[in-house]
Parts: sequence; structure tokens; C-alpha cells
Amino acid sequence: MKTNESGTDRVIRVILGVILIIIGILALKGAEVLGIILIIVGLIALITGITGFCALYTLLGINTCKNCQK
Repeated sequence: MKTNESGTDRVIRVILGVILIIIGILALKGAEVLGIILIIVGLIALITGITGFCALYTLLGINTCKNCQK
């Protein structure tokens, strides 16, 4: 996999992913479906932030990493 996310993009995704996972866990007490959805979206954001690769960016032809090899 080639990196297609900039450093800023990756940091935002990791922070957002952690926040969504925490909110999802807290939401599981009252709204199970919403909690599960938030956890899944949070995990996706966290994984893409850690790896630096976003499959959706590839499909859309987006590359926010200017210094990455192509």
C-alpha cells in the first residue's frame, strides 16, 4: 500500500477515530445500534490514520500526501 494521506490528515483521523470509539462505547448503554456504528466508523478512521492509506481516496483519485512516492 502506498501512503496517500498527509501527516495532518493522519493525525486528524487518529484523534477523530479515538473520540468516535469512546463516544460509541458510551452510547452502547442506551443506543446499541448507534454505538456500534460509531465504533466501526472510529475504527476505520483510526486504522486509516495509522497506516496512512485510505482506499476511498484511491477510488476518488485523492492524494493529500505531497511528499509521498507515487
